[in-house]
Amino acid sequence: MGYITDGILKAFQLLVTGDPETYSAVFTTLKTTSLSITASLIIGIPAGFFLGYREFRGKRQVRTFVDTLLALPTVVVGLFVYAFISRRGPLGSLGLLFTIPGIAVAQTVLVTPIVVSLTATAIEGLDERMRVTLITLGADRFRIALASLREARYAVLTAAVTAYGRAISEVGVSMMIGGNIKWHTRTITTAIALETGKGDFSVGIALGVVLLLLAFVVNWGLIVLKKRV
Repeated sequence: MGYITDGILKAFQLLVTGDPETYSAVFTTLKTTSLSITASLIIGIPAGFFLGYREFRGKRQVRTFVDTLLALPTVVVGLFVYAFISRRGPLGSLGLLFTIPGIAVAQTVLVTPIVVSLTATAIEGLDERMRVTLITLGADRFRIALASLREARYAVLTAAVTAYGRAISEVGVSMMIGGNIKWHTRTITTAIALETGKGDFSVGIALGVVLLLLAFVVNWGLIVLKKRV
């Protein structure tokens, strides 16, 4: 069990001494997750709002499909995205394979259903009397939509936190699409898988501690933001 203690001590040593490999993995992780979360919120919040706010034919089937995507395996996402952006794929000319944007695209596909589903649930849970009151006061559809979204802002932030947690902790997509290239596409999770596979458990635990610290910092920041909005 001594390697666990060694790993924890080594984690702080890597951070304090500014280990270039560790910080390269940290910055790559932050870049990919930031890109994917931004894209998923831009796509997922409007889609989730529409799904929860409007009534249309086939809504139940669409909602069931979106909820099913919450359990989508990361390797399946990686496989399909790889097929699309590989050299022989329809998007091969974009050169996304083994790049940070390529990983971000795959992570966006993975976490967008989370944002859509949780946002739709939040909108559906709003008090119907609020909408009736706004209509009585003469508010148009746009103002009603904005008021509804503002009322559900805490749930939307929760959706963002949940999606970020899924993106920052996944390894299958990053490994398949990024290739785990040192100094280029190696994230913390793929580095953990590599070091553990090599039998260097202390380094793997150290990187795991770094990932936990990073997740705690991000979640703490979002909690502070939630209290201010």
